[in-house]
Parts: sequence; structure tokens; C-alpha cells
Amino acid sequence: MGEKITRTLSAGNIISHLSPNFGDRPEGCPIDILVLHYTGMQSGAAALERLCDPESSVSSHYLIEEDGRIFQLVDEDKRAWHAGLGIWQDCSDVNSHSIGIEIVNPGHEYGYRPFPDIQIKSVIELAQDILKRHEIPASRIIAHSDMAPDRKEDPGELFPWQQLAENGIGLWPGCSGVPAMPSNMVDAPTTPDEFHALMDAIGYGAATCDEDKAKRTIAFQRHWRQNDISGNIDGECIAIAKVLASAIIR
Repeated sequence: MGEKITRTLSAGNIISHLSPNFGDRPEGCPIDILVLHYTGMQSGAAALERLCDPESSVSSHYLIEEDGRIFQLVDEDKRAWHAGLGIWQDCSDVNSHSIGIEIVNPGHEYGYRPFPDIQIKSVIELAQDILKRHEIPASRIIAHSDMAPDRKEDPGELFPWQQLAENGIGLWPGCSGVPAMPSNMVDAPTTPDEFHALMDAIGYGAATCDEDKAKRTIAFQRHWRQNDISGNIDGECIAIAKVLASAIIR
């Protein structure tokens, strides 16, 4: 398949490597969600091949290699097949509303490891470039595991969400207009019901049983409390959830 340069960021050229796996977005559907994934495969080449294989029925708009190279697989105005079943805030058809970025990493199954600095530089510059073209609220820049906590872990607890927020991408306490977390909130009394009400307010899909609640708690921790993803709800979790919920305007 021939490749060409579609545009250039300071991180490098964006390489066209088109996938046949896409469809039209519904008429009038806004692009207002950005979903970040890891590939969860043994190599970037294998992931790129799968995302462009018509038999796989999966794709994303972009793939970012560990060396920082950016491949565009699907035009942004088209509906890529990256998110699958899930929900975020008021949206239950995330593919139609979103742009998906696959970030090369073997994931939890094949040897999860930190994301190289050069790769994160490309993630940041690509996301900033996307945000120039689309009105995507910070609260709708999410992990795959945020919208599908029952079945997904990516991009996982090693992904530097705080660094992205410091560059104007997504929510983080103390960044991009989100209030800093008061230290006295961390030791406040906690109840699971209070935490899950805040999870609802942030945008996580409904959890109707203890197993679902545990999975979405871990998804929250993978994104916003990465030093402890035990699933235990404590004062720090509630403090983080409170400042995040306070920053969301619907």
C-alpha cells in the first residue's frame, strides 16, 4: 500500500496508511469525543496490519508508534471502528461521535511498559492539532477503559494523563481550569454511594451490580489515581472525583 505525507507537526510527518474499515458518520453528528487506546499487540507493525485488514472489522483514525511516527488510517470526517460497545456521559454510540488514537504498546497481556517520551510528544501534538479542528470538551477526552470499564484496560495506569492535561488535553486536578485538590479532602469520611454518584456525574456508564461498580472504580483509578488501582474507594478517590465533577459543564 502506497504511503504519503498528509501534513506535518513539529513531532514529525503524519503518514497516510489508509484502512478500508470505516463508514459514514450519521448526518449532523458532532465530533465531540477523543478516545485514547493502546494497541495491546506484540508489535506496532502487527497492530497496523490488523487495523487495515478488512477481515478484522476494526480501525482507528490514527496510530502512533513507539518511535513517534504517526499514521493516519481513517479520515477524521469518517466513522472509524475503534470504540465498540460502551457509554460516556450522554453518548452510547461513541464511534459516531469520536476520533480514536491507537498508541503502540504491548499492553497488559504482552508486557505492559511505560510509553516512550518521543511517543507521548507525538500524542500531545496530534491531540492538540485535533482540538484545533473539533470542539471536544476536556471531559470528553477519555481512555478506552473509561467508556468500557467492563471489558477494557487501555491505555492503562502508565499512561501520562497529567502530562496531557498540562498541555491542555483532558481533565486533571490543578490543570486546565480544574480546581486543585484540597489536601483536607483526602482524609474526609467516604461512602461508596457518594463515590458512585460522582462517577455518574463525571460520565461513567451505569453500574447495576457490585462487579460493575468495582470495574468502573478501577477504570477511574487507571486514569486519575494511578499509584493505587486496587479498586478500594478512599478519601483520595472521592476528593479527585469531586474536583473533576465540579469542572464538568454539560
